[in-house]
Amino acid sequence: MKSALNIKRYIPSIISAIIFLLFWELFVGYFKISEWLLPAPSRIIMAIYRSRALLLQHSVRTIIEAVSGLILASIAGTIIGGSLFHFPLLKKVFYPYLLISQTVPIVVLIPLLVIWLGYGVLPKLIIVILACFFPIAVNTVDGLFAADLEMLNLLRSMGATDWQVFKMVRIPVALPMIFSGLRIGATYAVMAAVVAEWMGSDMGLGVFILRSSNSYLTAQVFAGIVLISIYSIVFFQLVHYLEKIFVPWSNKIT
Repeated sequence: MKSALNIKRYIPSIISAIIFLLFWELFVGYFKISEWLLPAPSRIIMAIYRSRALLLQHSVRTIIEAVSGLILASIAGTIIGGSLFHFPLLKKVFYPYLLISQTVPIVVLIPLLVIWLGYGVLPKLIIVILACFFPIAVNTVDGLFAADLEMLNLLRSMGATDWQVFKMVRIPVALPMIFSGLRIGATYAVMAAVVAEWMGSDMGLGVFILRSSNSYLTAQVFAGIVLISIYSIVFFQLVHYLEKIFVPWSNKIT
């Protein structure tokens, strides 16, 4: 019953998407727009089918970079976020730098990472980590500070240790916010990997899109974009699924 209700929620979005694609198809056909300028959705689907083997090869590299970077960012974000919570001096010293770091576009760091680390997988991983780290770390800090003060005082009055308070109150309160940061990071991961691949790589969806663009194969460019969107949605849903397992009391997204 619940799954049926969830499906009904997406019906308006599905219908609007179908209408948009039909309009796009008719618009391109009526005005006879060249495929190199704006391909019709049917041509994009054909490009995905024709290039499926090549797209799969490039997708594997991008997915590996995105997943590995997201996992490492999750570990680093939660550890550093927890450290900033436990040590107020660290929070006073490093939290402003954490905020300032977001004023520097990650794209401008890519050439430096290429100079320092070359064209291998490592600089791509670092870019993904940097893109995903901030929302996870900040949400971890904010989540740990969000515990109800009356509940904390009640447990302390009953003789609970700091660890028991942390385990029984702060972690359960913080988990929904941590997973919210993970969802944001999941949507950034694939995009960050693709952007990093533009600056130098032999494989990946970023390379596929760049080569297709240089050859004016616009339908293939859109094919790569479609896959990036699909993978980002899949990552988001996987994190949401994990949240339902580990944080069943959270009902932010149903």
